[in-house]
Amino acid sequence: MTTQNTIPAFGLYGESDQFPDVIHYEDFSVRAPIHDWRILPHRHGQMSQLFMVEDGWIDATVDGEKYQVSKNEFLYIPNNCVHEFMFRPNSQGKIFSLPVTIVQTISPATDQLLTTLSEPFVGTISHSLDRMARLLRDTIDSATSFRGQQVVGLAHSVLANLAETSLTESPAAQKTKHARLFALDALIVEHLSDNWSASDFAEALSISTGHLSRLCRAAKGVGAAAYIEQHQMQEACRLLAFTQLPVSEIGYRLGFMDPSYFSKRFRAARGQTPTDYRARFTN
Repeated sequence: MTTQNTIPAFGLYGESDQFPDVIHYEDFSVRAPIHDWRILPHRHGQMSQLFMVEDGWIDATVDGEKYQVSKNEFLYIPNNCVHEFMFRPNSQGKIFSLPVTIVQTISPATDQLLTTLSEPFVGTISHSLDRMARLLRDTIDSATSFRGQQVVGLAHSVLANLAETSLTESPAAQKTKHARLFALDALIVEHLSDNWSASDFAEALSISTGHLSRLCRAAKGVGAAAYIEQHQMQEACRLLAFTQLPVSEIGYRLGFMDPSYFSKRFRAARGQTPTDYRARFTN
């Protein structure tokens, strides 16, 4: 576990500068060897990433879930997920970093497409995905008059191909979220410490609390209050696993003024106390 009291958030890993381009591309060899082929826990608040393994493998942990990504496989990670990697030394592959504005402006957007791209997943690199990714890489490296427009169009094609692969390899893996729930997700992240109620979020979205609950129930089988709490507990898990913040401070950061009530709600959600959950990552 790290010794810091925040989870590092980067544009590109290890960098605090603004995002350098419409989309960023680099090979594994650019960054991973500098860090001895290990990338420590971090997240990107405004960026999704695509890792494509051409040789070797990656052992990845994304929001506590473990993935092994082998040769000819990809790993897609949406924004805000805490992730860490161990690469097999000298592994080869591509990394595309895509600002959320690129992901969110894919058109024509559908609830099913956006839902698929809101969760991490692993899949097989198809011939068509490999071809599109190579064309995207070459276009990023070009200097044509309409390079930016071509890059965005190709990125959308790559994203759609990823989503298609996910649906093909894992059909009906999750319920589809209504587009308004993506706006709700962003608001929850923005107001995690503000103790907003379901009615506050509904008002910000210009819909009724009842309508918001119906949308949450259709997507996740729970009402709006429970949906919001699921996000709070997911962030609690991240902070417990990757920081040394006291449990009470984590509760405060998530809008719980009573530490004992936070612990009670966490135990109800995760089946163990915050301290026991943290011990999984320290023992």
